[in-house]
Amino acid sequence: MDVISVIRTKRDRGELSPEQIDWVIDEYTRGAVADEQMSALAMAILLNGMNRTEIARWTAAMIASGERMNFDALSRPTADKHSTGGVGDKITLPLAPLVAACGAAVPQLSGRGLGHTGGTLDKLESIPGWRALLSNAEMLDVLESTGAVICAAGDGLAPADKKLYALRDVTGTVEAIPLIASSIMSKKIAEGTGSLVLDVKVGSGAFMKNIEDARELASTMVGLGTDHGVKTVALLTDMATPLGLTAGNALEVRESVEVLAGGGPADVVELTIALAREMLTAAGLPDADPEKALRDGSAMDVWRRMIQAQGGDPDATLPVAREQHVINASSSGVLTKLDAYAVGVAAWRLGAGRARKEDQVQAGAGVELHAKPGDKVVAGQPLMTLHTDTPEKFAYAIEALDGGVLTAPEGTDFVPSPIVLDRIA
Repeated sequence: MDVISVIRTKRDRGELSPEQIDWVIDEYTRGAVADEQMSALAMAILLNGMNRTEIARWTAAMIASGERMNFDALSRPTADKHSTGGVGDKITLPLAPLVAACGAAVPQLSGRGLGHTGGTLDKLESIPGWRALLSNAEMLDVLESTGAVICAAGDGLAPADKKLYALRDVTGTVEAIPLIASSIMSKKIAEGTGSLVLDVKVGSGAFMKNIEDARELASTMVGLGTDHGVKTVALLTDMATPLGLTAGNALEVRESVEVLAGGGPADVVELTIALAREMLTAAGLPDADPEKALRDGSAMDVWRRMIQAQGGDPDATLPVAREQHVINASSSGVLTKLDAYAVGVAAWRLGAGRARKEDQVQAGAGVELHAKPGDKVVAGQPLMTLHTDTPEKFAYAIEALDGGVLTAPEGTDFVPSPIVLDRIA
């Protein structure tokens, strides 16, 4: 077996054999296959694709590169959720304690933001004292005692994916559907959850810009989960407009707490409830009532215990950016467009995100929205507030919003897109 023949097979639109896939993943993980060689193979996969057999074997090889967790000792059934990433997507924060309050255990291994999409761990780290890095034993303890844990994946979980993900990010191969699907599912299957709900974002603020690509990705991932014995379902959800009224770390934590307190933006509440119902049904708890758990405070109780169990102070004051800049509506009418990608890039440029893995983020930076598509606006009223510790970034952020906000004359018919676009099981 040699790496050049593996690259040539896929370059020439051939099907990689199980032996080729097992060999190249193992050799790359151990460092025997060079980054430039794996880059060539990743580009060949992006251009020529993989069939279901290849993707399943590629995923299995990445799982086999590390350890597998087991939650059989827990007293509850496990359910997890994965989002493909968006702008203002703070859903994990209220969702994990909500599902736990309804009787399931939620082992939520999350990541950090890169580029215009926010990271769950970055958001939670704006809470004073909160820790993302837990040992396997600590993770199990938090799960058993509170019902939910949100933490970073350990180095032992699918190490092949960790190497390959970093490589894809710098070689223009992030968008390859076989590599997205196998990356997500290798970690989730190795994590050991009994059921999984996928939130596949569609629109300008998502990796999948159109519903056909999103449907292909969702179907691929559902198939991978099913093939590995994990009950898996996917919702395709809208990401043309940011979720909720905030994009940024501490800003999104504050909004998530509002949802857990029984308030918060309607779209965030709607998607949180929809995903909770799917998770509870997949976990064998179809009669649980997540709306009641939000109303009666039990989800908030789990949130507080979960934050405390990971060293955080749920009563602490969240960071606030030192500088704000208000952007006002330039004309009166109906807001018809608030582009998720534009808002995400603006938040990133203000300091809420990172361009490289090693970059630091500002806890208080981001964008606060005062209107959403369908709302009537009056010229001069605030549309959004930009937050940052570094005011020299305001101009750069405002530039990102150019063309991302549109207002139509009053009386214009506007039909908002539904949050949930499709369901794949």
